[in-house]
Amino acid sequence: MQSSSEQETRHRSSGHRGFTLIEVMIVVALVGIVAAIAVPMMGNALGYLRLSGDARNTSNAIALSKMRAAAVFGRVRLYVDLGGKSFHLETWDRTTSTWNLDGGTTYLSPTVSFSFGVVSSAPPNTQGTIGQAAACRNDANTSDIAGTACIVFNSRGVPVDSTSFSPGVVTALYVTDGSAVYGITVSATGMVRSWRTLPVATPAWALQ
Repeated sequence: MQSSSEQETRHRSSGHRGFTLIEVMIVVALVGIVAAIAVPMMGNALGYLRLSGDARNTSNAIALSKMRAAAVFGRVRLYVDLGGKSFHLETWDRTTSTWNLDGGTTYLSPTVSFSFGVVSSAPPNTQGTIGQAAACRNDANTSDIAGTACIVFNSRGVPVDSTSFSPGVVTALYVTDGSAVYGITVSATGMVRSWRTLPVATPAWALQ
């Protein structure tokens, strides 16, 4: 004969049962609905973070170029490889008359590129016509380097023309992922500002 404790345990276990197929299907359906809502939102959030992060890195690199120029009391430029989607600092060596790499190279995210897309006007009170910074020049300063853009600072941290090195230049760099455009502008006095707009024909730039 079974003891009373064994009978009680058997009675309790017989009262338990698994999930039915309908219950499992309901749970799976709910998980699918939540995923369908969350995944696009997460993708948009990650895209925004990548683009804004690249814009911030570009802005910081421009500011660093300006400070570096004042620190070494010489010319420093931010060299941008438009097609390679990368940028780095270069310092002018008076002794050898060459531009020398200063630090490492930073790359944009895979979905981000140097472009202003379909945006047709520059941020207010900046460039007259929207466009990337002027092309970098070779060491001899005789020709442009294709597929590049440069922002050059003199020893006082003022942006200068990449050919004549004369001050009074207003320049900018633009990055986009196709859904928004960031513009990093440099005034004639060297003030760096960041802007953002949606890629529409008549944009409303917002200062960041």
